[in-house]
Amino acid sequence: MDETGTRTRDAVDDFLDQWAALRSDLDLEAMGAVGRLLRLTRLVDKEVGRYFAEHGMERWEFDVLATLRRSDRPLTPKELAASVMVSSAALTNRIDRLTARGLVVREAVPDDRRSLHVTLTDAGRALVDDTVEGHVRNERRMLARLDEKDCEELNRLLRTLVITLEGDA
Repeated sequence: MDETGTRTRDAVDDFLDQWAALRSDLDLEAMGAVGRLLRLTRLVDKEVGRYFAEHGMERWEFDVLATLRRSDRPLTPKELAASVMVSSAALTNRIDRLTARGLVVREAVPDDRRSLHVTLTDAGRALVDDTVEGHVRNERRMLARLDEKDCEELNRLLRTLVITLEGDA
């Protein structure tokens, strides 16, 4: 803890200390960064999931509905699957479940009977609009210890990593 009583070490520091004692040849900075990213992913996922559960949704439901909302137009299942990064089989199941809840509809594409569009219903649009502001506030709450400049720097660094790793995929 520092002089204000704030924790300055995390669980990752403990396992890095253990590795350092055994293997000083390892790149522990990289191990620490990746370990913290993995730990943060679990913690953030838990907090985001909790928010959506309070609003009667699962995260994947918001992802599909929000993708349709921000696209502001009907999407084909292929476009939707690419945006939410799931297989077409998984997306079909998700669209079925959202359709059953009255949040989306499938519509035939004019002049192409083989294609479909997925469209938000009024209820789906209202649900996204009602939850997105709270979702953003929840995300801001999770980053509350970072000021605006820190958030910008974090975004810059994370963007660099995403671009690098996506290029390797």
